Amino acid sequence: MNTDDDPARFRLQPDMLWSRTKQCTTQALECGALLSLPTESEIVRQDGIDFLVRKLANLARKEARQRSVPRLDNPFLPYEQDLYVGDVSDTHVCLLNKFNVVDHHLLVVTRAFEEQESPLNQRDFEALGYGLSEYACLVFYNAGQAAGASQRHKHLQIVPLPLASQAPRIPLEARLLEDARRGRYSLPFEYRFVRFPSGDSAPEIAAKAFGCYRNLLRELDLFRDSESVTDPSLARTHPYNLLITRDWLLMVPRVRENAAEIPVNALGYAGTMLVKNANQLEILKQTGPLSLLGQVARPIA
Repeated sequence: MNTDDDPARFRLQPDMLWSRTKQCTTQALECGALLSLPTESEIVRQDGIDFLVRKLANLARKEARQRSVPRLDNPFLPYEQDLYVGDVSDTHVCLLNKFNVVDHHLLVVTRAFEEQESPLNQRDFEALGYGLSEYACLVFYNAGQAAGASQRHKHLQIVPLPLASQAPRIPLEARLLEDARRGRYSLPFEYRFVRFPSGDSAPEIAAKAFGCYRNLLRELDLFRDSESVTDPSLARTHPYNLLITRDWLLMVPRVRENAAEIPVNALGYAGTMLVKNANQLEILKQTGPLSLLGQVARPIA
């Protein structure tokens, strides 16, 4: 294993991710590489669900920060070394999310370029399994721009749980679990929710999640064409969001990136959303977070 003196190659070992993330976060903040975006939070309730809504505290500051950073076609090739946490595997590296809203927000990025619209593979699931094994977290994936992806280079994301101290661990989780118990789907969009057996190890969960994922791509008709099914090298998918914890998997097909100019990524289907200003917050309150999620997802057939 290489040492911290060689930031280009640092292989993460078991029980290392959390301490390494905190160490790298401190260093990245001190050198100015990590540009955290302060927010103000409140709860917006709809249909018995307490959604956590974050509003940017200073939109002008965010835009100024983004303008100060050179725009790259691919910020992951090469990645910014001050954001580097370590190698998850021979095929994936872990980076800090430069413009983070959630503390200790990580990106798990393929070392070589792969399209964000290409299906996840076994190596991707092995990499996300490492994250699940380290601490309570939510792993999510935005498959394509219409699902909230801001970069074409394939990357999964990890945020620690709970998502905020003033809200449930995952605001939509209780409804998803209740629906699974009752054998119903009560949310106003198409989705699939799969529970994992309690007591499974993270590698076992990752393996089962990979099997579920491959089945759901076909069940939800998410391949763009027949060649995608028969030849993985040609595969491209329609947009969707994928969310995984140690307890369950959620997949939501998407049809558009935003509604009422409010963008939605996978975290929306965890029950937390981000708005730019007070006007967007008011629109979200009038529309209802659950209704907005329904507008950007595939409608129930």
